[in-house]
Amino acid sequence: MGASDDGLFGRPAFVRYFAAVAVGAFGTALTAVAMPVLVVDVLGADPFEVGVVAAAQFVPYAVLGLVAGVYVDRWRRRRVLVWASIGRAVSLGLIPVLWFTGVLHLWVLVVLLLLFGSFAVFGFAATQSLLPQIVDRRALLAANARLDQAEAVAHTAGPAIGGGLVGLVGAPLAIAVDAVTYVVDAVLIAGARITERVDAARARRSLRREVAEGLRWTYRHRTLAPLAWSTHVWFVANGAALTLLSLFVLRTLGLSPFAFGLLFAVGGVATLAGAVLALRSGARFGAGATITAARALYPVAWALIAVTPDQSGTDAATIAVLFAAFALQGFAGGLENANEMSYRQAVTPDALLGRMNGTLRSVNRTMAALGALAGGVAATFVDLRIALLVVAAVFAIAFLIALSSPARSARADEE
Repeated sequence: MGASDDGLFGRPAFVRYFAAVAVGAFGTALTAVAMPVLVVDVLGADPFEVGVVAAAQFVPYAVLGLVAGVYVDRWRRRRVLVWASIGRAVSLGLIPVLWFTGVLHLWVLVVLLLLFGSFAVFGFAATQSLLPQIVDRRALLAANARLDQAEAVAHTAGPAIGGGLVGLVGAPLAIAVDAVTYVVDAVLIAGARITERVDAARARRSLRREVAEGLRWTYRHRTLAPLAWSTHVWFVANGAALTLLSLFVLRTLGLSPFAFGLLFAVGGVATLAGAVLALRSGARFGAGATITAARALYPVAWALIAVTPDQSGTDAATIAVLFAAFALQGFAGGLENANEMSYRQAVTPDALLGRMNGTLRSVNRTMAALGALAGGVAATFVDLRIALLVVAAVFAIAFLIALSSPARSARADEE
């Protein structure tokens, strides 16, 4: 697999798909800042409630993920993606409306996030399964790298703008902007000309049999299976980490919402740097080696965050350690994501893509929900710095799983 773009931006369908991903990523980056501020500062949630809210949007993956994968393999994926984007726009759009009317309570927000997550289950399974029908499989690494770069740019500008918007108009209105981006996403995908192959006979097959087939493919594959288990553990750690991060930054360190948004912006810059290197690294060293090396960086990043000095020391030291550590986290994510995604897409037959993606995203998001809840519980009973060190240890386990398995040397072009 070469490091060429293979004429990606000469394909109108990919251009629209790329634009939709970029716009959606910008809105998501806004919400990544606005949602914790809404929960922690506006609604005054305690640490356990913060964990519940963080887990809510992931719960539908546990309930619907396997089934969603089956239907994404049965239905036209573009149509699924359009309706999923509209559903997410409505779910988020209700947040500022209910806030203005004075009825946005914590449990109402949890219900809306459950609804949002339900549409997201189908949306992400369709998104990840549609790309191989837009570009040739030999161009998947290049395509995923370009998509990651677009998301990284969005995650750089989005948090900074999000932090400013939260300070200017409040968290609920900042979330409204994300709702609008999903509408734009739906319009862009609806206008893309994509030829999809749908097997009508599959709709008559047993749902249970279809689910089982997807599970067998995913967890019996020589390299896909250990990579999946490493990623599952990573999501446990990441779910807990992001729950703890908002409490640690906004309360323990006492940083402002703008500084919280700037932290994610710096992480976005680092993610972009990692995504720029992802294509070359994957082509030279292989997807497995690149992913494994990237996962060695997460324990270091979160251990550094745990030892960030509080503001009783020098503000400069606090900012330097915190931002450098989060930048390391972002770089690792940018380096590994395109390689993992392209590897999964390249080794999986088209007829199984929806189920493979649905299975992995279902388990991953379930692990993230458990991690978020565990993070909320830990923050209630344990010092936040100790909890963050435990998170670093769990990230280390994810790295060791990849390192000790055939996944560390996996290459998509050799499958």
